[in-house]
Amino acid sequence: MANNIQKTIFVCSECGNEHSKWYGKCQACGAWSSLIEESRITKSSSAKKTNFSAGIIKSAESIKMSNIELSEKETRYKTGISEFDRTLGGGIVKGSVSLISGEPGIGKSTLLLQICRNIEKKILYVSGEESVSQIKMRAIRLSVDSENLFVMCETNIENILSEVDKVKPDILILDSIQTAYDADISSPPGSITQTKQVALAIIEKTKSTDMATLIVGHVNKDGAIAGPKVLEHMVDVVVYFEGERTTSFRILRTIKNRFGSTNEIGVFEMNENGLCEVMDPSKSLLDGRPKNVSGNCTVCILEGTRPIIAEIQALVTKSVFPSPKRLSQGVDFNRMSLILAVLEKRLGYHFSTQDIYLNIVGGLKIDDPACDAAIMLSLVSGYKNVPIADDVIAIGEIGLAGEIRSVSFLQKRINEAARLGFKVIIIPKRNSSNIKSPDGVNIIGIKSIFEAVDLFVSQDR
Repeated sequence: MANNIQKTIFVCSECGNEHSKWYGKCQACGAWSSLIEESRITKSSSAKKTNFSAGIIKSAESIKMSNIELSEKETRYKTGISEFDRTLGGGIVKGSVSLISGEPGIGKSTLLLQICRNIEKKILYVSGEESVSQIKMRAIRLSVDSENLFVMCETNIENILSEVDKVKPDILILDSIQTAYDADISSPPGSITQTKQVALAIIEKTKSTDMATLIVGHVNKDGAIAGPKVLEHMVDVVVYFEGERTTSFRILRTIKNRFGSTNEIGVFEMNENGLCEVMDPSKSLLDGRPKNVSGNCTVCILEGTRPIIAEIQALVTKSVFPSPKRLSQGVDFNRMSLILAVLEKRLGYHFSTQDIYLNIVGGLKIDDPACDAAIMLSLVSGYKNVPIADDVIAIGEIGLAGEIRSVSFLQKRINEAARLGFKVIIIPKRNSSNIKSPDGVNIIGIKSIFEAVDLFVSQDR
């Protein structure tokens, strides 16, 4: 290593920017206390260099857009799991790099191994966390037995890429990128420098060979993908697994997709045979719904193009503490606080003396503003202890003046609610003029929260 140079640098864990000395604040992104000290060994100018651009761009000349021809061969691989294909926009794109992340034990490795069962393509499965015998045990449990599946346990990226050249797979699976390392870098596996360098090498190989690559990425304690944010910018697709390990439902959500929509989700249920697709999530989420209980209301949200019926539960009880407790699961806490403030100011309900627990059944996380009306009704129903009819569904956004504002794609939401047997649907008054009511469904247009409360929770406590 006589020709090598060792130096100490400080790398920002948020943006990956490098600094020559330690600062309390990153000079690039402004994050505080995010600089991590790393020792790096760099090769001299005589050492080999990685030409990333040479692997992706085969010509230095520009090409007229109209002269570019797409190959007539298939550009996507169908995984045989329709919920996964939906989130990717129709399947795995050839030559793409996809990053799949989620909490430990949520089902990332299980899903990828199930994909190997269905795709009739040559697949190289590289694991840095399990031995080949452990992978075989899991494969037997998931009924994975494919002649086109090659398994390798390795963490050195040079050995991995050498095996890729030997096997020439159509799909490469790396589980996980935090265990892989480049021997030319002195930083430990999983560090910012190692993660970036390994990702760079994988992307170069993927683009030059036109294979598809699926990478598993760990998350940190905040739930974000471990490593620098630049890792998510480098790959083509970023997919998050959502849900609690203690619950059966899993949500696969795409937050970045260069080849399709980022709004689609896939719904799975974990059982002894692995991850099973939930083809009708609305019906599954409503299964076991309690009848004639206060604090319950349903709403139809949109996840991409898919309407889903979600059940909102609110438990409102008198507090014995000077500062009442507030807990929100599945809904942004600040959104709940805003709705509570509107109810206190406009309707005069004294929630400031109540403990409030708000929950979305099934582990869903909702950020659709159309759920405001259902949250409001569930809170008022729990406060006044008056049940809302089981066949009622509320859709609408609430303004600070207490008005019910219009929402998008309302007809699709109404059709989904009617399909599942809801007879009364509350919608914003402004949307009611151009809506077709399904047979046997009573659609009520309201202008404000006052009308909604008068209709469904008008009894005095």
